[in-house]
Order: sequence, then C-alpha cells, then structure tokens
Amino acid sequence: MIRTGTEYRDSIRDGREVYVNGEKVRDVATHPMFKPLVDIRARIHDMAHDPATRDVMTVTQNGQTNAIGNALPYTQADWWAKRRATDTVLDAVGGIVTRVGDETVGEMWSLLDGAEALAAIDPQFAPNIKAHIAKVLQADPFHVSANTDPKGDRSKAPQDQDPDMLLHVVKETDAGIIVRGAKYETAAAYANQAFTKPTIANWGDAALSDYAVGFICDLGAPGLKFICRTGFATRAQAEDYPLSNRFDEVDTLVIFDNVLIPWENVLFYRHTQAAMHIRATLHRYSAFAFVQRSLKLADMLIGAALFNVRQTGLDKLQPVQEKLAQLAVWRESLNAHLTAAIVLGERSPAGLMMPNQSLLYAGRVLACGQLHEMMHIARDLCGGQISLTPDAASFRHPDTAPWLEKYYTINDEWGAEDRRKLLAFARDLLNSDYAGHRLSFQMFAQSPPFAHLSAVYRNFDWDGPLSLVKDAAGLSDRVLGAKTLTPGDSSLSKWFATETPKGKAAK
Repeated sequence: MIRTGTEYRDSIRDGREVYVNGEKVRDVATHPMFKPLVDIRARIHDMAHDPATRDVMTVTQNGQTNAIGNALPYTQADWWAKRRATDTVLDAVGGIVTRVGDETVGEMWSLLDGAEALAAIDPQFAPNIKAHIAKVLQADPFHVSANTDPKGDRSKAPQDQDPDMLLHVVKETDAGIIVRGAKYETAAAYANQAFTKPTIANWGDAALSDYAVGFICDLGAPGLKFICRTGFATRAQAEDYPLSNRFDEVDTLVIFDNVLIPWENVLFYRHTQAAMHIRATLHRYSAFAFVQRSLKLADMLIGAALFNVRQTGLDKLQPVQEKLAQLAVWRESLNAHLTAAIVLGERSPAGLMMPNQSLLYAGRVLACGQLHEMMHIARDLCGGQISLTPDAASFRHPDTAPWLEKYYTINDEWGAEDRRKLLAFARDLLNSDYAGHRLSFQMFAQSPPFAHLSAVYRNFDWDGPLSLVKDAAGLSDRVLGAKTLTPGDSSLSKWFATETPKGKAAK
C-alpha cells in the first residue's frame, strides 16, 4: 500500500486552486517554489521501495507493509525505528524538512488516546478516529496539520467580530458539515490531507460552539483556496543560498469557502470540552519528531562553526573551544531528552508506547528556548565573512576571480571554492531570510512558547519533589492534603528503583 513518488505527484494534480507571488499555479508539482519540497516528499516515498533503504523506511505489521512514519508505536523498538528512519531521510536529502508527514500524523494517535473521553462527550464521532488512522496506514497520504487561524481582534470573542476569523461550522447537511474561515498550514498546497482542529481560542463559558470542530480535510476538496507566501526558492542563486533553494517549506493561508466535510471525516464537533482536551494532548507523540529535527539542526550549526574555526586554526583557542562546547551541550541535551523519552516511555490510554511526556516536553522547551542563542554563538564562530562574501558569479568572472582566489584560499586543504561554499552555507543557515523564517517558525510550529511551558507544567511529576521536602523538613502528611507520598516518587526515581533498562525495554 506504500505509494511511489510518482503516485504522490499525481495525487496533488487534482485541480486545486493555488496562488503564490501574484500568480495562479498551474501545476504545484513542478512550480519552482514548490518543486524542491515536492521532490523531497516524493523521494521519501521512493525510499520505501529502494532496496538500500526500504528496511529502514518500512515496517510490516499484520501482514501489511507500511511506512514507518505512519505506523503506530507499541514498543520502545518502534520509536528507535522511527528515529533511525527520520535520520536516514534527513541525511539523504542533506538538510532539514519539518513538514513531510511523519511529524504530524502523531496528532492522530493522540485522538486515539482520547477516543474514550471524546466518546463520553459525544459518541457519534469516535469510530471515525480509528477509521482514519487505518486509512493513513493503508493509503500512505502526505498528512499535515492545521492549527492557526487569522484570529482577528483577540480581545474579542469569535462571535463578537467577523465570524470567519476563526474556522467555524455554518451549516449541517445530510452529507456533512459546511465550514467557513481560514487556516495557516505549512505545506498544505502540496499535501493530501490535513488534521484540522481549533486554535487556542477563547470560547468563554460556552459548552457548545460552532468553532470547536476538528476534522480530516481532503486538500483537493472543492471550495478550498491556497494563498501562499512567496517562497525563498528561486529568489537568489542556489549556489549562494543552498538551503533556501532546497528546503523552504511554503506556508499557506487555506481559505475554506463553504467547504463540505463529510460526516465520516468529522472527529469532534461543537463540544468545547472536547476541543480543549485535544489541544492539551495534541503533541504527545509529534513533539518527538519536532525535537529530533532540532537535534539535526544543532549538528548543522556545530558542523558549520567547527569547519570555519578549523580553517584558520582558531579551534586551538580556549574561548573558541568554550563556545563550541556550549553548542555541544545544547546538542547533547536534546539527544538526552529524546533518548530518555524512549527509555522511560509510558503506556498511553490506547495502549500505545508514548514517549515520556515530562522529558519530551522539557526537551521541546530546551530546543526552542535556546535556539536563538545557539544560532548567535554559531554566527560568532563563523565570523563576519558570512555576511561579507561576494556571490558565486564573482568567483567565476575573469576580472574578479583571480583576486577572490587569492584572498579566499587559506591553504592546500582549503581552496577558494570550498571556502566560498562553506560561507554560503553558513550564511543561509544563520543570516538569510530563510534562516530568520526558520527561527520564527521553530518557536511557533507546535504552538507558542507559553503553551510549551504549560505542557511541561501539566506533565511534570510534582509529587516527587514535594515528598522529598516533606520528609527532609519533617512536615506532617496533612501538608499534602489527603495524598500521602513516598520519598523519591518521581518517574525517574521509580524507574531506577524498580526496573533495569533491559526489563523496561522488554515491557
């Protein structure tokens, strides 16, 4: 059931209405601003068939071979397999892609975990959840996520302003619900479907709201319009901006102009309690892939900085080594959170293997909260030449090439052309429009920073520290109310006290 790259390209040639840079796009698969990422998504599909990579990219369950990114995780081994597959993809394409499906499909698994709670609120849509998870496995779509609305005046309730500022239901029919509004969705213009759900919104005290709706949207459905920001690809020469031209994932304002959502695609509707439950658990799986991509970005920052200081021998200076060490500490901290989140994995309400939530969400805060500092350290180590170096054409022009060859050649190992390539890569990684966009996107890609911290607050085991201080200070049990704790009752302490790594992995 795994698609090929050609089948994926054909699937997005469905007559969708896409606009970018003031033009209507005829073929999103070949348009120069979309083609680099379409090609990467197609390559991921093809890697599942390539004998060299198919064992890493696929998994066989119940007699069916599926893409590893779409497969539900039941064991720690499943998470190690997903981690290997993501690294294999990013290494193969030579850069970082954030929206290619595996990092958003996990939001569907969160729905599976919450199916019982959602059914208690409104039972009619619960069967749709399992059906769509099975469909993702069988059909292998490019699945993305839709969270953010234009919002309008955020001091007002949705119903007190233009109602279309938040996506909402305007009508019920026998075939399904009709929705209006808009959503920002990265990669939507060249994806197949989106899990569309409410943003973090103010519903007041209302138990029911037409804005509290979640559904699977076929991105080829009539009534959708895709208005994209201008991509970074083609805006400058690929030699001068190698990342901008290959890895820019185009963000889209998706207009829902009275779009029919069939009842079988509706996952929850009207109940604000259901919407809030979904928002609270949305990233319990998908945050793993998000942090893993941050780890790969850390490797790119370290590699670019280290090459630059080694060229001129600056890596022998202690202040330079200290800055490199700061990058390494951040990198290894992300690695530690990912590793520990697997090793201390938890069984979810639906029986899935869930990365340790406290560790995973803490890792996400670390990844986003320190990224700007790490980029600035890398800028410092790369030096001012990343902002001063002429373009590739100047290195080839007969009047200027000899001078640039003279001043950019360092030694026998580092000639002018390699030096130019490294500086161009570092400039695009750290200083370009694309670099600034990635920094902003990273902060908000999985909700804003305050929501990241809220997730940590909800998932951290506060009982362990309270128990420790209660006993160390000789406090009575009543300070904890009716709850009595034992010392060291944190998740990590309990694990070390009761299980070995081997035993935990077997579970």
